[in-house]
Amino acid sequence: MPVYTKEPTLPWNYIAKLVCIGDSSTGKSSLTTRLCEGRFSSNHDVTIGVEFGSRIVPVGPPANVGLSINAGNVPSAENDTSSSDQKKMKLSLWDTAGQETYKSVTRSYFRGASGALLVFDITRRSTFDAVTNWLNDLKQIAEEGIVVVLVGNKLDLADHTTNIDGGNRRAVTRQEAEEWCKKEGVVKYIETSAKSGENVERAFLEVAERIYQNIEAGKYDLNDRRSGVKGYGTGNTGVTKTTQSVSLDGAVTGKQGGGGCC
Repeated sequence: MPVYTKEPTLPWNYIAKLVCIGDSSTGKSSLTTRLCEGRFSSNHDVTIGVEFGSRIVPVGPPANVGLSINAGNVPSAENDTSSSDQKKMKLSLWDTAGQETYKSVTRSYFRGASGALLVFDITRRSTFDAVTNWLNDLKQIAEEGIVVVLVGNKLDLADHTTNIDGGNRRAVTRQEAEEWCKKEGVVKYIETSAKSGENVERAFLEVAERIYQNIEAGKYDLNDRRSGVKGYGTGNTGVTKTTQSVSLDGAVTGKQGGGGCC
């Protein structure tokens, strides 16, 4: 009598390299810490060079239905949750320093990135004025077609005339940020609060889902390290890291995941 065994569930199906870029003190490290560790620290040290984190997120159907990304182009059969195996993507997050002093170092980490969060502080106009230069630097070094999402951080301060530090308030409107995205070809604008956690997971999921769509469209060579995306088991360095997985309802579980970084 034959014995049937269930195939083991992969810890993740794909791994993608993402970079967080933008001026200093915009909250890039706080966004990464909020996503990877589920916490916020008001006394985060200034990043010197780069810092690393990782998180496993769901991509593709059925999870992507809630994101409404190109939902009209997805065949109805793919939205059948009874027949779909949820795909998972491990995000390899590189949080880069924003100071000019470290730009020669941080630019090197743009290579091989498949996605980027371009972060500014919605209470500081100068950080929004700088995003065009950051985007230009990214385009010069990263692979063509990198998925970029613009993130306006510190939403918790946006609607406050003053705060305990003496007067931060919204300096950039949603409309002008969205218009900048249209002009520069950036796929999405999202406002977040690393302090409260609002929209933080959504920002990373927006990038991950679009990378997954590019995978499905055959736009990456999963065996080419320059693409910034790998399938599970390809290019495995044998290094084991502690990672966390996230569901769309916000549940976080710790686990050990194999594989190296892109």
